[in-house]
Amino acid sequence: MRITTTTTTTTITASSISTPPPLPKHTRTTTKPKHSSKQPKPPPPPLPSPSSSTKSHRPHLFNTFQWNTHTNINYYAELASKLAQDARFDDFFMIVETVTSDSASSVDFSALLNAEIISNGILSVIESDEGVQRLNKVLTGFQKLGIGSVVKVLLSDRSVVNAIGRECRSVLNRGGVDDVVDFMETLSGFGLTIEDVMEPVEVIRNCVNKRNLHAVIRYAGLCARADEVFCSGILEFGKRGDMASALTVFEESKRKLGCVNMYAYRTIIDVCGLCHDHLQSRTIYEELNAQNINPNLYVFNSLMNVNARDLNYTMNIYKHMQNLGIAPDIASYNILLKSCSLAARRDLAQEIYEEVEHLESIGSLKLDVFTYSTMIKVFTDERMWQMALGIKDKMLEAGVTPNIVTWSSLISACAKAGLVDQAFVLFEEMLLAGCMPNSQCCNVLLHACVKALQYDRAFRLFQNWKNNSFQLTNGNLTLGGSQTAINVPFKPTVSTYNVLMKACGTDHFLAKALMEEMETVGLSPNHISWSTLIGVYGGSGDVKRAVQVLKTMRESGVPPDVIAYTAAIKVCVKQRELNLAFSLFAEMKRYQIQPNMVTYNTLLRARTRYGSLIEVQQCLSIYQDMRKSGFKPNDYYLKELIEEWCEGIIQDNHRSQGQLKNTSRRDLGGPHSLLLEKVASHLQKGTQSIAVDLRGLTKVEARIVVLAVLRMIKENYHPGNGEFFENL
Repeated sequence: MRITTTTTTTTITASSISTPPPLPKHTRTTTKPKHSSKQPKPPPPPLPSPSSSTKSHRPHLFNTFQWNTHTNINYYAELASKLAQDARFDDFFMIVETVTSDSASSVDFSALLNAEIISNGILSVIESDEGVQRLNKVLTGFQKLGIGSVVKVLLSDRSVVNAIGRECRSVLNRGGVDDVVDFMETLSGFGLTIEDVMEPVEVIRNCVNKRNLHAVIRYAGLCARADEVFCSGILEFGKRGDMASALTVFEESKRKLGCVNMYAYRTIIDVCGLCHDHLQSRTIYEELNAQNINPNLYVFNSLMNVNARDLNYTMNIYKHMQNLGIAPDIASYNILLKSCSLAARRDLAQEIYEEVEHLESIGSLKLDVFTYSTMIKVFTDERMWQMALGIKDKMLEAGVTPNIVTWSSLISACAKAGLVDQAFVLFEEMLLAGCMPNSQCCNVLLHACVKALQYDRAFRLFQNWKNNSFQLTNGNLTLGGSQTAINVPFKPTVSTYNVLMKACGTDHFLAKALMEEMETVGLSPNHISWSTLIGVYGGSGDVKRAVQVLKTMRESGVPPDVIAYTAAIKVCVKQRELNLAFSLFAEMKRYQIQPNMVTYNTLLRARTRYGSLIEVQQCLSIYQDMRKSGFKPNDYYLKELIEEWCEGIIQDNHRSQGQLKNTSRRDLGGPHSLLLEKVASHLQKGTQSIAVDLRGLTKVEARIVVLAVLRMIKENYHPGNGEFFENL
């Protein structure tokens, strides 16, 4: 039941409290008072007119009546408490203001109020519509009248605080971030620790979701643990990639806290990593240096981790940390190993690992699962699977339990080396050790089977996976049967189906069925799925359907990308449909899809010999587009093709091609591929100009350019282009 506040005549029934005293004539209501058989109590002074909302518009209560302190103040305390119980706080405040305005009264009126029944009224307000906004006004009224001590008693009641917390969550869910922060500001005025009302991270996340930067800063400043809440705000903005807002909260935290908080510095540096802005992390670090403030170990670790891809910088920070006398912990060494792994510096990683092993032997450090896993990954990336397995043995000897990352790296090491059986053995060990694999781990196994052309094994593993269990017999993994089952809670992913589609070979029916099954289980084929399907159609020689997939992709809401177009172009080139391949390239450009290196090379190698000037111009256009896009083309390969086309001029003269080819293939190409630039710029001018600048070319290169001009003349002579020869 919701209670509404009324501000009309203040009337309390006889069953609620003792009979009220008669009101003065100017405020008395027309309702006759009920008679009582009992002798009435001495009348307290009359109430002012409830219609008056301000003190200045009503007569002073104590100018007319003699004030009996003990009798009258108790009566009005009881009356005010009853009004508050009914959530009639406007009337409650009117009585409190009137009674407390008597300077002659030395009695603490707030101490006479019934906190228990007032709390019931507070709960009614909380449960009403606009509960937080209305309660905020009520609590503000308590503050203004100087009776906040009553509220402090109420807020010590856990049921009231819990009810306030529930209503605040409801308001946050409806998007009322500012209303909640305003209310929290009011609560903090009563000495309440607002973290007791709600978990700060709840408020912060809602503020961040609404992109309400001001609310985050206001709320954090109200909390008793402001330093932690500011850091929560920094981190939440960082998780959403909002570096600018995270920096603003960071700067405000420094201003409001008035001290250097290393936790805040560490958090903002971590956020730089989340936002992929390692340069900003360096700026923040330099800011500390400018103030001659030495970071602690955790700030150094965060800084190294964010900059792990820059091995030189990471090592410099590590050395600076040591120079300051800050001893690195195992996390520091793990980050260094990670940086070495990213930089493919196996040698340096091994040196660091040996140093850590020495520190462990003297009791200074204890290697953890991350140290071992990182070293396993270092050897995995170098395809040194035996070394990786050796690290696993050391790990087990030290009593460190491998985790999912460790097992996945080991399986990947064997898979990359083509050791499918060894990969399955490790997978079995993983299951027996009680470490549940994930979809990525199973995908690695599937990929190893496909790479080794063990397609049947891949599909059997997939079928077991779909049935949510792997079968073990005497500790050996069997892909089928009714042996002991180990249930798996994860499902195949899009990547799983993509790997299996590669195992279809030229069976486009099976590949299409996998695509349809993917959609049936709620997965959406991605660009790789469609590109693989194009390759399967191409493998069966069906160029038409392979190209049709591009249209089907677009219709299904997946716009073809460079990988899909390149796959289709490869199919066309393989089936010698060269005109179709070049038309697909032109279509890519129309859709503003930037070709990649594979696209260009596929087209440039499409023709083993050039038959006409148009073909040369076509390929040279692609060649120049490739260079303008920033790719380094294979000049030597293209020069050979141009040579062959140029030499066509002397085939009719029965001259030997061998001698010319041997000569022309010497000294073919300076650092700037000037030869091809000369030929390309000349041929693309059209047939109306035969002038070509030979400066800068060697004799052999100049000869090739001259042959190109002669070949061009020859081709224009056959159609009978007289205008061309008039320019000679």
